[in-house]
Amino acid sequence: MRLIPQSLLWRTFLLIGLLLGLSVLAWLQLFRLYEREPRSVQLANQIAAIVNLSRAALVSSKPENRNYLLGELSQTEQIEIYPAETGETLLPLAKRPVFERIEQLLREKIGEDTRFASARNGLPGVWVSFHIDEDEYWVRLRRDRLDSSAGLQWLGWGAAALVMALIGTYFIVWSVNRPMKRLAEAARAVGRGETPPAMDEGGPAEIQTLASAFNQMAHDLKTAEDNRTLILAGISHDLRTPLARLRLGVEMSSDTTFRDGMVADIEQMDAIIGQFLDFARSGQDDSASTAGFDLAALTAEVATHYDSVGHPVKLEGADTPLPFEGRRQALKRALHNLVDNALRYSLDAEGNADITLRLARDGRFAQVDVLDRGPGVPPEHAERLKQPFTRLDVARGSADGSESGAQGGSGLGLAIVDRIARQHGGQLQLLPRDGGGLTARLTLALPA
Repeated sequence: MRLIPQSLLWRTFLLIGLLLGLSVLAWLQLFRLYEREPRSVQLANQIAAIVNLSRAALVSSKPENRNYLLGELSQTEQIEIYPAETGETLLPLAKRPVFERIEQLLREKIGEDTRFASARNGLPGVWVSFHIDEDEYWVRLRRDRLDSSAGLQWLGWGAAALVMALIGTYFIVWSVNRPMKRLAEAARAVGRGETPPAMDEGGPAEIQTLASAFNQMAHDLKTAEDNRTLILAGISHDLRTPLARLRLGVEMSSDTTFRDGMVADIEQMDAIIGQFLDFARSGQDDSASTAGFDLAALTAEVATHYDSVGHPVKLEGADTPLPFEGRRQALKRALHNLVDNALRYSLDAEGNADITLRLARDGRFAQVDVLDRGPGVPPEHAERLKQPFTRLDVARGSADGSESGAQGGSGLGLAIVDRIARQHGGQLQLLPRDGGGLTARLTLALPA
């Protein structure tokens, strides 16, 4: 479990939020320090005034009227005065800087023998003692005279300011992160061979520059791709026409051996030209339109095709429908390429091959495996073989499994399959098969 978020949005938000929180705490501490002394002096003056007035009233009144005066002070001024008693239970004031400062100031104003308590005989309040001659009295004040709500108010306003600042921070970071997220999605689309819509070039100058540069790059790549497709289409047209005439002439030849060899060469040249076109237009022809279809039915259709041309292919896992959304024609081309590749390297002397086409589901992905009993591919060369125009020098890299490479190949078949897999949110893997051979695994992302 990662405690630190990975996204730029939340990392920036948490960092700024932490700084704002520390700033608010620092300001609250400064407020407490600068507010403590004025508040202590003010409260000490108020209590001293109450005590002095109460003492003056008691001193100036007749002894027989003091009880009446105490009752009046309690009812009208909410100031309660009690004579001190022996054996009374006192609870001291809390050890807080404000209270300690008030005690110090009151002893200077009233007398050093002044006592303080937060409760007397179980009765809570703010108790302050004073003397009249040899008699000691207690003044009881309400606790709210000392407990000011200003600190809580400042804390509340500070919390409110922090929340508003965090909300503003989130929207600021989100507005910066949103075009970057769109840019990442567009970059992934370019990596899949797609042409993303143009990025919005609004916002801050840096975002405008980045979006403009990306749009120009995508446009240049699209132009280069279109030019390549046009060039290869022209090559196909220009080469296939004389090839057709050449084949016609060869088939009219009376030399059977010469004719069969030339026809095989011409068919191979035509297949190579077809692979050039498939690689150039993958993702741009009729396969570019996505639609829903049954992947199991498509797999069975490919197997049926090879059965009809005399190359039986074992089919596994296609009994249950597997709904899929993608480019049906492109996936069909990819499966044909994989089966053709397996046939090329696993046919025995009698023209037979042990090839299996297997369909399975693995969580959110569909897996289509093409298994053969050919020479296989060394694991260290598996990724390199998926690059365009790449072939090994020996074993499986040669078209016929020999070092001569007599039957040749364009080196584009696996590159085409890999591109189609990435366009469908998956990948192509070349894995060793148990017992010898190769497992070409096509992984495709299933619709959510």
